Amino acid sequence: MIAGKNWPWVVALVVFLSSGAHLYAQDLAGPQGGPDETLMVAARDGTELATNVFFPPQGGEGPWPVILLRSPYGKDNLIGNCRDMAAKGYAVVCQDTRGRFDSSGSDAFVFRSDQDDGHDTMAWIARQPWCNGNICTSGSSALGFTQMTAAPGAPPELKAMHVGVTWSNMYTQFVHQGGTFRAAANQWLNGLDDPGARKDWTAHSSYDEFWSALDTDSQAIRMNAPTVYSGGWYDIFAQGTINAFVANHNFGGPGARKQCRLIMGPYSHGIVFTADPKIVYPNSMVASWDIAHAGNQIEWFDYWTKGIDNGVGDEPAVIYYVMGDIKAQDAPGNHWRWANNWPPSAAEERFYLHPDNSLRRDQTPEGTDSTSYKYDPKSPVPTLGGQNYFLPNGPVDLRKVEERSDVLLFTSPVLKEPLDITGHIYARLYVSSDCPDTDFTVTLSDVYPDGTSLLVTDGVLRARFHRGFNREVFLEPGVVYALTVDLWSTALVFNKGHRIRVAVSSSNAPRFDPNPNTGNKLGEADGETRVATNTIHLSKAHASHITLPVYFGPQNLWKLLKEPSTPKKKEE
Repeated sequence: MIAGKNWPWVVALVVFLSSGAHLYAQDLAGPQGGPDETLMVAARDGTELATNVFFPPQGGEGPWPVILLRSPYGKDNLIGNCRDMAAKGYAVVCQDTRGRFDSSGSDAFVFRSDQDDGHDTMAWIARQPWCNGNICTSGSSALGFTQMTAAPGAPPELKAMHVGVTWSNMYTQFVHQGGTFRAAANQWLNGLDDPGARKDWTAHSSYDEFWSALDTDSQAIRMNAPTVYSGGWYDIFAQGTINAFVANHNFGGPGARKQCRLIMGPYSHGIVFTADPKIVYPNSMVASWDIAHAGNQIEWFDYWTKGIDNGVGDEPAVIYYVMGDIKAQDAPGNHWRWANNWPPSAAEERFYLHPDNSLRRDQTPEGTDSTSYKYDPKSPVPTLGGQNYFLPNGPVDLRKVEERSDVLLFTSPVLKEPLDITGHIYARLYVSSDCPDTDFTVTLSDVYPDGTSLLVTDGVLRARFHRGFNREVFLEPGVVYALTVDLWSTALVFNKGHRIRVAVSSSNAPRFDPNPNTGNKLGEADGETRVATNTIHLSKAHASHITLPVYFGPQNLWKLLKEPSTPKKKEE
């Protein structure tokens, strides 16, 4: 099967963040000497999986520890990366996943066969004379999820994993965030050129058994490989990276529990932003292998398979970047910090939405007020930055969309002292609508003294899922409903003189498919739409608010292993 022409660049981008070797797009464009062996590995149902094998160039017959990569983007696009890893004293196995490129079978159930196929491939590797009984897995994004799906119940030879920018629950973090259908999932399916997968994904609009099989958090107890998880605050899978670490580090099997690592920076799906390249946080433009020894996958694998004391064992479980004011010198934040677990010490404090459009800390509104706006799915609020993939991403000034009549703003007084927030953010909205279904979006932004409203994080909820993603409960006119909107996690210091802003609306397109407000079955493009009158309640009885995790732990500043530098282009 031939993938879209942009996939080699996608692979280069997503591998860059977590790989222990510096890569550039042209490294993946074609063979560099080719693999030492190319063969077909049989899965348990007879499906043949195309596999490249690379041996260390130093010679000898081994046996060696083995690094396994399983990719839907073409094994031959990773030849340069595999050669780099083999040069570090590893045999490297790179495989086309089922139904992709040179592998047989069907990929209509994308990722659903990866657990069995991954286990079968590891068992095959363990039987080879060049394997010394130690297997590691590597890769980011889709290559990260092929690792995640194969980790539960994996053969005992799996000793370590290195996972970058990926998800742990395919429903909530990739395809149907907040119960909507994400544009990134749609674009990704276009690249796969797989109508079978599209039909499955849209048909299963609720969380059901189809999706539970792709929820690796719930299978953490069956994972026994210590794992590094690296991601970014503006990555499309930011919360998935964090959730995967929390599950495996705290609830994994005995081989993984308290042995994992999490590295989070102010990145998108790679190491650079695309929405506003002028926004760069100090000391942030570094690769994960310059942040920690564990960030270098070879050092991580050396520690677990070769017993090399290289500093990995002395590092904390979590290293993360705290964003801050990028316009003021010596502003608080804008540094790396460490913690022993996630989330770090923080107090959940409520900031209430008031009828005068203010946002007040621990102060509930009085009276019975509410405010309404009209949401027209034919004129949705446009996406500006955020946790995107194919769309421009990262922090961006939101004032262009904040001027719209269908966007409600709630802004705090000017901060007299900096406010450090680190952890998971939720909004609790009390709403009503004259339509049976609609969406509610919530955005958190950092308002600078000059008026710039810089996006921090945001979230969405499709109202029919307000009682859980596993069932649909439609709205009745005039009834007030409590909705919890998940804004995922972040780490940022709002500087003194800044204000905190919460924006409430009902669309963010094309990032999320606009809700037609009809209540019709999701995934059926019947063209029917309704204009919704949506109401946010701001009363004492229905006090809508956002909960922010106010950090109170030690600063625990982390010094980078190497000074940040701008990556140089490889000479032509």
